[in-house]
Amino acid sequence: MAQTTDHAAEESVAEVNPSGTSCIVLVCEHASHLIPDEFDELGMAERDRTSHAAWDPGALAVAEHLSTRLDAVLIAGTVSRLVYDLNRPPEAPGAMPAQSELIVVPGNRDLSDAARAERVARYYRPFHDCISRKMARIAEPILITIHSFTPVFHGQRRSVEIGVLHDEDSRLADALLACAGAHTGARVARNAPYGPQDGVTHTLQLHGQGHLNVMLEVRNDLIATAEAQRRTAEMIAGWLADACTRLGRGGRVSCVA
Repeated sequence: MAQTTDHAAEESVAEVNPSGTSCIVLVCEHASHLIPDEFDELGMAERDRTSHAAWDPGALAVAEHLSTRLDAVLIAGTVSRLVYDLNRPPEAPGAMPAQSELIVVPGNRDLSDAARAERVARYYRPFHDCISRKMARIAEPILITIHSFTPVFHGQRRSVEIGVLHDEDSRLADALLACAGAHTGARVARNAPYGPQDGVTHTLQLHGQGHLNVMLEVRNDLIATAEAQRRTAEMIAGWLADACTRLGRGGRVSCVA
């Protein structure tokens, strides 16, 4: 993954294909489970530090393949969402969670205001500043965020396989849902397994207003291997191109062979 040259952004954000010609801006907030050494592993066991609570398994690989197929820039987070969840605003309890599902995060307990502010300055602001700069440089950008989700949550099996999430602007989500059957046999659902009511559309709200935008969630057992990640990305690339064509934006959204 190619790092940005801006020193202030190096530890929290990476860019892939920064000179991509597509009008699509890809974002992967939960790309890494890295916990910098200074946080002493947040007091967690290894199995928890590398679990779905710490990152979105498979999401970065899918996003990287999409970046190649669409010739689009990809902006990815470089630290665990347990250090800072880049899809949450600073005031959200989940931005630096003391517990995620059943996993306790001792290193996030009783954080001082100063400690929280430092993480906001080091991770959140550089990441979102990078997205803002990329969006501003593209005429009529389209924002696509890539995530994965666990097949079992609080002991309940999830039947949905791909979620198409949106906030108030549903144009791109509507187009994707309308042509989903032509591209995938997966069980696709709107605003599932999460939705705006769960506070998961922060990046869309912050950067997508006035632009086509959508958040895609893929169940992580479906992208557990390199081959599955590649195939899924190829499918999504064609699906996105079709949806954008339906919205009159197909001229700058095409798949690279």
